Amino acid sequence: GLKSLTHLSLANNNLQTLPRDLFKPLDILSDLDLRGNTLACDCKIKWLVEWLESTNTTVPAVFCSSPGQFEGQRIRDLALGDFQCITTDFVMHQVLPFQAVSAEPFTYASDLYVALAQPSASSCSILKWDYVERKLRDFDRIPAHSAVHCKPIVAQEQLYVVVAQLFGGSYIYRWDTAVDKFIKIQDIDSQKIRKPNDIEAFQIEGDWYFVIADSSKAGSTSLYRLNQNGFYSHQALHAWHRDTDVEYVENDGKPRLIISSSSQAPVIYQWSRAQKQFVPQGEVGEVLDVQMVKHFRAKREQFLCLSRYIGDSKVVRWEGQRFVEVQTLPSRGSMVLQPFAVGRRLYLALGSDFSFTHVYLWEEEKQKFAKFQELSVQAPRAFRAVPAADVQLLLAPSFKASTLVYRHVVVDLSL
Repeated sequence: GLKSLTHLSLANNNLQTLPRDLFKPLDILSDLDLRGNTLACDCKIKWLVEWLESTNTTVPAVFCSSPGQFEGQRIRDLALGDFQCITTDFVMHQVLPFQAVSAEPFTYASDLYVALAQPSASSCSILKWDYVERKLRDFDRIPAHSAVHCKPIVAQEQLYVVVAQLFGGSYIYRWDTAVDKFIKIQDIDSQKIRKPNDIEAFQIEGDWYFVIADSSKAGSTSLYRLNQNGFYSHQALHAWHRDTDVEYVENDGKPRLIISSSSQAPVIYQWSRAQKQFVPQGEVGEVLDVQMVKHFRAKREQFLCLSRYIGDSKVVRWEGQRFVEVQTLPSRGSMVLQPFAVGRRLYLALGSDFSFTHVYLWEEEKQKFAKFQELSVQAPRAFRAVPAADVQLLLAPSFKASTLVYRHVVVDLSL
């Protein structure tokens, strides 16, 4: 409130920081002395650098005492770009009061939905994003008394949901706009798919496919293709290996499937355009006990995340026919290691049955993930980024507790 103040000395007070915009109301301040303090040149003092650039006030040289990279530098010589003050955070947005083991966001008729497999509720729940209340709300339920995965496929303006059940067979439903409900259109061969564990859907050369990983000793991971009459069995891929996960990857323009198994290292299949089928190509190193494989790209490099329940989980870089280990992540009891992008940031969520979920942030210069945040998610089974208009969400279905929805927020530490 000292509008007429012209000279101000805060010298030799052992000040480490200054309140934001402290000098802004001092319109006629002509002299300011900040010497003899131990100012930390962090984000809390970025405003002072901006003020020094614009003020006519005479300020004798004042130096940074910390952090190490700025120690001994004149504050006036610092550039605004020197301050890395923009960070992010995941904050709780919504609690869905039910357990779930898979989550699949999708867009249909310009609206955003999420399909969740809820074995304890004997259903595959379809939630719809409410743009007014900015939350997910109930839309419909498909009966599924032991659902392990509900995979939506939007193909040729039709919405299909593949419902995989541990018991009682698996089915395909289609949304019928005439009656506004899901109608079961076909069964999936229970002799081939005895104990489904994961579903992946994709397009190759304009045709839609989905593949179901079968985790039984007698079943076979199988590929299905969409035609005018629905989906039909196209290829038996991987029989009698207790497969736990399947991942679709395009690398060097070649479609591939990576199948994880509890009995051997992950196996790679490559699409043959001549045969219109996937053919075996090799294995992902010699890493055993891989629960799932997920991929991500960083610039032009292709990486794989290998989630392991007993051993340490790994991040490897795909170099032609070679896999180079980039990082090892301690992960006792890990069931999911999921990379996901929000805006320009790349994250990795490591979920365990025995500890907190660890979220890592990709550091491009080091080509590694650095610890970023812990989330209290009990026994997570998936992590899915959900782009909901002006809100970026992270969905974390839990096998033992409520399914949690986090909101991705940008934080300016200089404010």
